[in-house]
Amino acid sequence: MVTISSKQTLDELLPYGMLATKQWLLSRGLSLHSIDNALKSKKLEMQATGVYARTGVPISWQGVVCSLQNMSDQTIGVGGLTALELLGYGQYLSNNKSKIIRLYAMNKLPAWLQKLKLSVTFEWHGTKTLWTQGTLEGENFTIAHSWRDDLPPVKLSCPEKAILEVLKDLPDTISFEHADELMQGMTSLSPKKLTALLQACSNVKVKRLFFWCAERVGYSWVNKLDYREFDLGKGKRVIAVQGKLDKKYLITVPKNLYG
Repeated sequence: MVTISSKQTLDELLPYGMLATKQWLLSRGLSLHSIDNALKSKKLEMQATGVYARTGVPISWQGVVCSLQNMSDQTIGVGGLTALELLGYGQYLSNNKSKIIRLYAMNKLPAWLQKLKLSVTFEWHGTKTLWTQGTLEGENFTIAHSWRDDLPPVKLSCPEKAILEVLKDLPDTISFEHADELMQGMTSLSPKKLTALLQACSNVKVKRLFFWCAERVGYSWVNKLDYREFDLGKGKRVIAVQGKLDKKYLITVPKNLYG
């Protein structure tokens, strides 16, 4: 059996620009003694309690997300508005001074994520009330976003998945007008992907909103989808307060966007 030195193991487990928790490093065979020595010799530096990075290279939000996706037992993806902005679909950016990185996962993210000293805010979005199949794993719904040639890409939701994630937050943090603008930029979505996503979506509000928004833009991919093939639930849903009822999808929408 070939013995690997702790330095080699650290090099392999923790490339420059990424981070790792003590628990994860220990689970991969690195000894506590090796970690302590690396900290004392300043080969490692603490980013938060029990979270380390190699000394000398600043940590970016991409490095954090890439590391999180690598270490986590659950599927975590950059999704919603953040994914659409990175893919070039964002019509306008948030007025917030701190950039928001929206992460989508079934279970909550580790608390140390908010303790990192970065110029971004990580925002968790739970997916339990969105997908019947959890996070819809698979390359068909994921785009690899390259950020450094020597490190793994960050996994983003594909545009078809990201727009449904956006609609889940309407009207609380996303306005009807913003969603409408985003949809207008989506000229070439995949009907096949949309069919699979809509079948896996358990959120009636999201599905009704999607068809309402899609019919407004009237692109060719819209004509390949039949809303009657999906479970849109029953009864009226008040989404826009004091809005007008769309009689087809039984949702209230802003009066200025009706018709």
